[in-house]
Amino acid sequence: MTKLYIAAAALAVIATPSSAFSFQPQSTFVRHPTKSSEMRAPTLNMIPTKKTDSDEASFFPFDSSSKPITVSSSLLEAGPNEEAEDGDGGIKQLLGIRGASETDDIWKIRLQLTKPVTWIPLVWGVMCGAAASGNYHWFWNPLDENDRNIALGLNDALKGFVTMILAGPFLTGFTQTINDWYDRDIDAINEPNRPIPSGRISEGQVIAQIWILLIGGLGLSYGIDAWCGHETPTVFLLSVFGSIISYIYSAPPLKLKNNGWQGSFAL
Repeated sequence: MTKLYIAAAALAVIATPSSAFSFQPQSTFVRHPTKSSEMRAPTLNMIPTKKTDSDEASFFPFDSSSKPITVSSSLLEAGPNEEAEDGDGGIKQLLGIRGASETDDIWKIRLQLTKPVTWIPLVWGVMCGAAASGNYHWFWNPLDENDRNIALGLNDALKGFVTMILAGPFLTGFTQTINDWYDRDIDAINEPNRPIPSGRISEGQVIAQIWILLIGGLGLSYGIDAWCGHETPTVFLLSVFGSIISYIYSAPPLKLKNNGWQGSFAL
């Protein structure tokens, strides 16, 4: 059983997807409210400005700075998301992909930040890793009369499901949320209708979500180790390693995504 969940965790954690990540330089910005945004989260700073060396060197997790500058009025008048007018903007919003419609439902916004569409390969990888380990028990294996224990099959299926939750919503959600957080200045130009640059979720709410997903994921990974009886908390250690790589990929001062081969190697 140990081999089963080490294999699943290795695929699920280390392969945390970063396909949605963009290869762009970072800057900070200050949000200037418009009529459509005055009723939304007022604490988030949105308009791009160049970072100073001291800002770029800051390593405090999920930090931000606020230095207003004069910008083109076109950035202040983003308007509605034209890509969402094709009729499937609501689905795109829930999946966290480009062309999503706007919503004020905070839970839909939180889900959008985690980009559920990127969970799919991780969830699939968990089951592929479990099956490839040779230790997974099916409910009723027609090809092996010794693998027809329903109780064992149910236990392994439940462990697989919990590992999917770990790999998808928690750790991939953490990765995608911090990526959006550190790309918020670029999104303010390229995708101003996304939750953070549009001001539909506050700075404090985003940072709280990052911590909840990280701590929840690490706690769940340790629980899986205890459930499987691992003497060494392998799933937990892999989760910590994957989370660190996810952070330094998106965040300064390392921000591996901006450093060519280092970013590719991290992926």
